[in-house]
Amino acid sequence: MQMPGGHKVKSYPEIVYFNGEWMKYDQAKISVFDRGFMFGDGIYEVTPFYEGKAFGLQEHLARLQYSMDEIMIELDAASLKPIMVEAISKSGLSSADAAVYIQVSRGVAPRTHYFPEDVEPTILIYAFPASLKAFENKQWSVLVSEDLRWHRCDIKSTSLLANVKSNTQSHRLGLDENLLLRNGLFTEGSHSTIFFIKNNVVYTHPEGPQILSGITRKFVMEICKELNIDVIEEAFPFSHLNTVDEAFLTGTTTQVMAVKEMFTDGNKIYDKPEIGSLTRKIQQAFIQKTRNL
Repeated sequence: MQMPGGHKVKSYPEIVYFNGEWMKYDQAKISVFDRGFMFGDGIYEVTPFYEGKAFGLQEHLARLQYSMDEIMIELDAASLKPIMVEAISKSGLSSADAAVYIQVSRGVAPRTHYFPEDVEPTILIYAFPASLKAFENKQWSVLVSEDLRWHRCDIKSTSLLANVKSNTQSHRLGLDENLLLRNGLFTEGSHSTIFFIKNNVVYTHPEGPQILSGITRKFVMEICKELNIDVIEEAFPFSHLNTVDEAFLTGTTTQVMAVKEMFTDGNKIYDKPEIGSLTRKIQQAFIQKTRNL
């Protein structure tokens, strides 16, 4: 079944930072015994830059540090800050909308199921152009399916097979995202945070191991407070979907994206052809926050 949606093919970055050196992307090579390659034993982070200026940089670095601490990779996330700025400059994106990707694996070691000691982390950093304008004029069509991920979604792990499988499922249907359910409750999307609006109250899943601590989520909740919009951090039941007035998703490059329709088992279960008034108000406040850095 083909449904509305569209996807662009991404290209490789021209230059990357790899283990202390800048080089062309096709010159960056990892060992076959890198634990990121063998186990997905690593973490990653993506930080947006609006017209060359980082947004939420401290928050993104703090989340990076949290993820590394949780899986016991010893590295100071703050030490990567100047490399991130340099990545923007070297990629010719100093006045453009862009994002910086960071990936840290545990490093190279003989294969064992326990963490080896005294291993130097493998570090990859690069910048890429990002389409961060006009999101307020778009709406996403999404799939709803079961959440099959592990129980530590708060760690931004490179072990993303369940997320990738879920997103591929929606992608092959021509949809933009897959919203996940655990025990009948919405958790988050395969690469986004879910917000529902009901009777002018915003609902979103509480922080914890079942969701990633979204940085855009945090700023949107601050915006709601500034706009005197009530927010309840509570997992929203799938069975109450017919009571929802508006829904939107957030993410680093997703920003604040209105949901137009939802599908499951080939059936449309949510249909909002117009962007809701409260979603629009939050979108406009987010634009002001990110474009006035």
